[in-house]
Amino acid sequence: MAKATKKATAKATHYSFFQSVERNFDKASKYTTFDKGILEQIKACNSVYSMKFPVKINDKIEVIEAYRVQHSHHKLPVKGGIRYSMDVNQDEVMALAALMTYKCAIVNVPFGGAKGGIKINPRNLSVYDLEKITRRYTAELVKKNFIGPGTDVPAPDYGTGPREMSWIVDTYMSLRPGEIDAAGCVTGKPVTQGGVRGRTEATGLGVYFGIRELCNDAEIMKRMKMNVGMSDKTVVVQGLGNVGYHAAKYFQQGGARVVALAEFEGAIYNAKGLDVDAVVAFRKKTGSILNFPGSKNLKKSAEALELDCDILIPAALENVINGANAPRVKARIIGEAANGPLTPEADAIFAKKGTIVVPDMYINAGGVTVSYFEWLKNLSHVRYGRLEKRFEENTNMALIKKVEEMTGKSLSMAEKTVLSHGPDEVDLVHSGLEDTMIGSYHEIRDIWTASKKIEDMRTAAFVCAINKVGVSYSELGIFP
Repeated sequence: MAKATKKATAKATHYSFFQSVERNFDKASKYTTFDKGILEQIKACNSVYSMKFPVKINDKIEVIEAYRVQHSHHKLPVKGGIRYSMDVNQDEVMALAALMTYKCAIVNVPFGGAKGGIKINPRNLSVYDLEKITRRYTAELVKKNFIGPGTDVPAPDYGTGPREMSWIVDTYMSLRPGEIDAAGCVTGKPVTQGGVRGRTEATGLGVYFGIRELCNDAEIMKRMKMNVGMSDKTVVVQGLGNVGYHAAKYFQQGGARVVALAEFEGAIYNAKGLDVDAVVAFRKKTGSILNFPGSKNLKKSAEALELDCDILIPAALENVINGANAPRVKARIIGEAANGPLTPEADAIFAKKGTIVVPDMYINAGGVTVSYFEWLKNLSHVRYGRLEKRFEENTNMALIKKVEEMTGKSLSMAEKTVLSHGPDEVDLVHSGLEDTMIGSYHEIRDIWTASKKIEDMRTAAFVCAINKVGVSYSELGIFP
C-alpha cells in the first residue's frame, strides 16, 4: 500500500511554469559546450519588477498587482507582451520572459526576452477603468526605466490588443516629450499610431508557415507515414482568439480541413470541415460556437484535444495538455500556438508515442518577428514599400511591354495588374515572416536530425537558442 501511495505521489509531481522552462533548458544544455557559469546566466531572470499601485474603480480604491520581468540583457532592447488576466503571477511572467529570450534567438530577432502582466479581469472592467490602469502601469514602468525604444519594448498578449498599446505609447510620449523614436516604445499599435500592417494576423500566420514547412519536409513526413503537404490534413484548433482564429483560417486556405474548433464554452466538430469565418460570425451573433449548423457539440473544450486528427493547435493557455490527458491525444503533430500548453510529463509521453511537438518558442514567434518589423519602421520613420513600390511597378510594366513587343501578344489589363504589382507594406511583412519561419525551421531541424540523442524538436529548439544567446554573452566579454 505504501509503495502504491509513493508511486501515485511521484506521478502527481507539480512543476511551476518557470520550473518547466528551466527543466527543458537543463535538458537541452547538456548538448551544448558552454561553461556552467554562462549557462546559469542565460537561464536566470536578470530583473524582476513587482509592483502594486492604487486605482479608483467606481467608488473604491483598488490595489492593482502587476509585473514586468526582463529575463536577458544579452541584447537590448528586451521584448515581450503584456497580459491582463487573473491568473497573472510572478512565476508565470518569469517563465514567459524566459521563453521570449529563446524565441527571439531562434527567429534571429535581436532582442532580449521580457514579459509583463497585470492581475485583472478585463471583462469585468469598463473601458475607462482599463485605460486608467494601463496608463498608470505605463507610468510605473517609465519611473523605473522598464520601457523605452532602446530599453524595453512591450507588445500585446492575452487580454490586450492595439487599443491598450495606443494608451501605452500616448502615456510614454507625454512623459518623455520630444523623444524622436518614442513610437518604438511599444509594438502591436494601431496602424494610425505607428503600427505595421500584418501585425494582427502575424502569430497565427507564423503558426501556419511553420507547420506547413514541417508538412512539406519529405523526410520527416516519410518517417511519420504521412503525405507531404497540407492538402486535406485534418486540423483541430483550441482557442478562437486572435492567434487561433488566424491559424485556423490560414490552415483552411492552405488546403487543410479544420474539423474541430474549441472555446471556453465548449467545442464543435464536423469531419467534413468547418468554415472558420462562418463559425466566428455565428459566435458573434449568438455568443457561442455551440450549435453551429452542421456540427456536433462537445460539452467540454478539453474533449477537442483528444479528437482523431493530423494536426492539433492548442492556442489558448498553458498546461492544457498534461500527464493525465496526453495518452489520449491522437494528433500526429502538435503545434504550440499558445505559450506552454504542454507540461514536461506530456512532452515525455509524446516523445515515446512518436508525436511531433512543434514548440511554442518557435511556432508562435510570428508575433515577435513582425513586432521587430514594426519597431524598425518606427525607428526609420518610413512605411515599408513607400520607396520601392512605384519603382518596381514601373519596371515591371516596362518589362511586360517589352515582352508584348517581342511576342506580338497582348496581356489583359487584369493580367498586367497582377504581374506589375509592387509590394505593399503587408506584402513585405508577410514575405519577411514567411522567410523567417522557414529559415528557423531548418535551423532547428538540422540540430534535431544531426543528433541521435536529441529526441524532440523542443530540445533542438532550446539548443539552437542557447547556442545563439551563449555566443552573445561570450562575445560581450563578460566571461573569460
